[in-house]
Amino acid sequence: MDRLDPSTTRVEEQIRLPLAEWVLSGLILLFLFQLLSEFIEGVYAFGLLGTSIPPEIVAVVLFFAPLLLLVWPGPRIGERSLLALVALIVLCRLVAVALPTRGRMLVSGFGLAFALVWLPLQLAVWGKRKQATASVSLASGLLLAVSLSILLRAADHGRDLSTDGPFQFVGWILGIAIVWLMLRSGPGQTGETWSDSEPRQAGWGRILAASVGLMSGLSLLYFAFTSPTVIARWTGASLPQIVAVLALAFTLVTALAASRPQWLATLPAWIASLANLLFLVALTATLVAQQLPFPADPGAYPLPAPGVPWYGTVGLFLMLLLSPVIFLNTAIYTQAIVAARPSPRSLGTAFGLAALFLLLLIFAQVFTTVYDYIPVVGPWFRDRFWLVFLTAGLGLTLPLLAVDVRLPRTQAPLSLSLAPALLGIAAVAVILATDAQPSAPENPSFPVRVATYNIQQGYSADGQRSPEEQLALLQALNADIIGLQETDNARVAGGNGDLVRFFADRLDMYSYYGPSTVVGTFGIALLSRYPIQDARTWFMYSEAEQTALIDATVMVGDTPLHVFVTHLGNGGPQIQQENVLAVVDDAPNVVLMGDFNFRPNTAQYRLTTQVLDDAWRLRWPTGIDDQGMSDEDKIDHIFVSPGMRVDEAFYVLSPASDHPAFFAALSAP
Repeated sequence: MDRLDPSTTRVEEQIRLPLAEWVLSGLILLFLFQLLSEFIEGVYAFGLLGTSIPPEIVAVVLFFAPLLLLVWPGPRIGERSLLALVALIVLCRLVAVALPTRGRMLVSGFGLAFALVWLPLQLAVWGKRKQATASVSLASGLLLAVSLSILLRAADHGRDLSTDGPFQFVGWILGIAIVWLMLRSGPGQTGETWSDSEPRQAGWGRILAASVGLMSGLSLLYFAFTSPTVIARWTGASLPQIVAVLALAFTLVTALAASRPQWLATLPAWIASLANLLFLVALTATLVAQQLPFPADPGAYPLPAPGVPWYGTVGLFLMLLLSPVIFLNTAIYTQAIVAARPSPRSLGTAFGLAALFLLLLIFAQVFTTVYDYIPVVGPWFRDRFWLVFLTAGLGLTLPLLAVDVRLPRTQAPLSLSLAPALLGIAAVAVILATDAQPSAPENPSFPVRVATYNIQQGYSADGQRSPEEQLALLQALNADIIGLQETDNARVAGGNGDLVRFFADRLDMYSYYGPSTVVGTFGIALLSRYPIQDARTWFMYSEAEQTALIDATVMVGDTPLHVFVTHLGNGGPQIQQENVLAVVDDAPNVVLMGDFNFRPNTAQYRLTTQVLDDAWRLRWPTGIDDQGMSDEDKIDHIFVSPGMRVDEAFYVLSPASDHPAFFAALSAP
């Protein structure tokens, strides 16, 4: 079976890619990633309000927007159609971020739909007119989009600066730039159209393969590389270091594209295949090294998190250095598609199926965390986070078997080679400048102020984003040590953000995240004004959601506090609390806090208070404080060693989360 052969479109003379063309492609693709992130996060936010699949999930039908091209009126393509689509993408992107959760989800979903129609239609236009520059235009634009995304997220502690708070004007600047470049670079204002009667050079199946390859590359970038804090939470590696290595890799490949375009034009197929294989192995090794195999035997728990094997560290840096293969494959698949001179209808079907593949990958990644809430198929995804990325990597790599890797001799502008370097340097500088710079109090003494808070992944009780409101609450408490639960938003369901970094940086505190996001647990974290020592993570036995416990030492002057933070599964299973108490054992000066999911009238509570004291009851022996607040319905607790004094204890009821914050001022025995 013949492969797609773009060789007929190769030109011996060197063609230069216009600067405006790759900037335009980059900004539109940046908006595509932002809309996709906002849409998936919005859908998932409704699931936070219950324990079942939200009805809003039907909005994912918008992923199938490319199928609208099946009713495209003939082979003629108007540039005005592209201009209208881009204008709608920009409008949806700018409006969505200013809306509450439901509106943001719907508007960003429609913006994503427009973007998923724009991409194949743009490829169809390039197939009729600009085959020589299409591959470099899309690949270099994608690299620019990723570099800009890294910088924007670095500037806001993991969240995209242009979609959050007072800096949304950055999005308006980018949107105006897109429209201006679109009007300036294309014949849209004249209404020029193109049609073509030449037979296509390849079958539809090969166009489908290239489309799936393109979409797989987009999925990998969306899952991790547009927000490197995701990779940092996979591995515990330094975020500035990860960004620096990515910037280096991006710079090297763009410098090569700008200075040696003939090298890419004569790239042997075996080199492209080898680079893809190494990237796929490195990506999988990075995740498998973090994927703890949980024993089925309850007696194996509590289970300490093991150290990362050597191949995990090697795989991480090899993956980062080889990540530009995603852009190389983008160029190859783009060239294969445009060389086939496909009609909008054929691309509509191909991209509709490719978008289905993307949607299934998103579902699969979400299921690796929420498997316990998904009927029938959910449990199969437990402990298979690595498999999702392996599948996406195979989708990126296998289509190379169906296409020719040869590219046209197109020279990228010199500024392209400078962009990732400058943006990468700026991102690292911003991260270092905004990183927490904690310093322990000069005269540490008791009482020490402690708080535990379940932040519901940064959402309020009614499902609205509320990290700023939660931050204000924590600032008002002015606690020295904070235990946080449900902080696991460094994945697509949480918008690929990093709430722990956000709170630690803004509160200027030391932090320890706890379990890697790869293992699919509730996110738990420890923040402290005092240095955190000997921190480690333990896992408890679970037949449902996997749960974990942070175990650390915090020195308050010369007195060590043994601090534990946890979040038990639904109902606070007794075996999990038994595992927790087994870790606590005979440690002195214990502060055990978290969301225990059990109340004071339960067997789990009675088991705990046989060895530890409830801070609330030490301060309020009747269970009711001087304001009439009772703990009888509370599941967020702080337990302390016998003999420890509690000078103050209160719950803070706030709509900023679906849980109250619990504060206690403790004095050592």
